[in-house]
Amino acid sequence: MRMESLLKKIAQIVLRKKRNKLQDLCIIGLGNPGEKYSKTRHNAGCDFIDLIASELQAEFKLSKKFDAEIADISYKEHQISLIKPKEFINRSGKTLKLLRKFQVDSNDKLLVLHDDMDLEPGEVKLKIGGGHAGHNGLRDISQQIGSDYVRLRFGIGHPPSNADTNAWVIKKPNPEEKMRLKQSFEKALNSLDPLLQKKWMIAMNALHTNEH
Repeated sequence: MRMESLLKKIAQIVLRKKRNKLQDLCIIGLGNPGEKYSKTRHNAGCDFIDLIASELQAEFKLSKKFDAEIADISYKEHQISLIKPKEFINRSGKTLKLLRKFQVDSNDKLLVLHDDMDLEPGEVKLKIGGGHAGHNGLRDISQQIGSDYVRLRFGIGHPPSNADTNAWVIKKPNPEEKMRLKQSFEKALNSLDPLLQKKWMIAMNALHTNEH
């Protein structure tokens, strides 16, 4: 009986340590890997997470466990991971499923940064849950973990009529779009404090105004 009691105590300590390793927030920047896709419309989420890392002086390191580049930071007592999946964007769910299993205990602690054709360049919106609106990365994530995660959406606009959307999103924005996308990044950075603290309503109020 004494041995059984000891084993139970050891198990409780191990479980407690595992729980302590959970993050308060994981921020995932969607995009396609490789220089070929750098700074393209589809990589807006990945580009913005690089800006967050620069702002917080965080350094990414490759994690084979999550098949992603990860930077861990501490912000006002919040333990946060910045993540860039190494898979192509339409397979983003693989990394998110692993994060949901090992890093966070609920989907509202997952903030996904992504491009959105339903928003014009320069627009940035925060959304909790919802559909994928044809975004293959979001579709794959929702199939893997459900749809009730948080999204930060950066507008890239729709392509000209009859244009192939798949070709459109993997091209770089034109100079005017690039300028407007930069404005949306700046606006999101101005709301970084409530975003990092998961104060979603405060962040929404700041982001959804017309001021830049």
